[in-house]
Amino acid sequence: MVNAALVLEGGALRGMFTAGVLDVLMERGTEFAYVNGVSAGSLNGINYVSKQKGRSRDINLDYVNDPRYLGVRNIVSNGGIFNFRFLFGELADVLVPFDARTFFASEQRFEVVATNCVTGEAEYFEKGREPEIMRASAASSSMPVISSMINLNGKRYLDGGISVPIAYQRAINQGYNRIVLVLTRQAGYEKPATSRAMKLTYTKYYRKYPALVKRLIEVPENYNAMQKEITELEQEGKIFVIRPKKPVEIARIEKDVERLRRLYNEGCLMMQERMEAMEEYLGK
Repeated sequence: MVNAALVLEGGALRGMFTAGVLDVLMERGTEFAYVNGVSAGSLNGINYVSKQKGRSRDINLDYVNDPRYLGVRNIVSNGGIFNFRFLFGELADVLVPFDARTFFASEQRFEVVATNCVTGEAEYFEKGREPEIMRASAASSSMPVISSMINLNGKRYLDGGISVPIAYQRAINQGYNRIVLVLTRQAGYEKPATSRAMKLTYTKYYRKYPALVKRLIEVPENYNAMQKEITELEQEGKIFVIRPKKPVEIARIEKDVERLRRLYNEGCLMMQERMEAMEEYLGK
């Protein structure tokens, strides 16, 4: 196990790129001492820590068009467009079994990032310390407006990406001086400013949560600032970044299986191409 951090960005089904990257890491037996994930990054991270190569890929390719997993009806009946009851229930127990024993026995530290809806701040939930780590991952992955808030330990949470899209600073604060980031956007990507219509939507929808509204409106500005800092840290050799070579032209809720498969394969290929450079950075 390498004494380094692995930080996983979210992005809903853009996370198929991350799934490809992680499957190559598992194939090579590369284990990081510390892993954190935001939103879809947390879901991918769970399967990486449980050492289940191909599980993230298979879930999304085989069930993306299954309304039990993904569909607008779930917003009303299951609290979000992604049905976490199905994902962590029947799917994990029967259809694509989750190796909970390996996950919880792993010596790897694993943290999930979610946004506290009252404070608008990021909170971190660690395997072994948070009994409901799967529920924390559901909270981290609950996209605003199209998902309900997740209640956890008496508090309400939403998508970790609202407060911390890429939790590399958390890894730095935990004392790691070798940090690998897996991003789901190409170099130079910038989020467009929040539109007036979305500002009004957030303000109306979350009128009881002003700190959350402020965070939501500021997401593009904060994300773009992070990307700029990531570029600077990468140029200084302080972090190592794996990301798509070109724009990821799939929707966050992509239904085209072949497009998702291609993105997964791009992740695999990118990790294969970058493996030697990453190992040199890690001092392996």
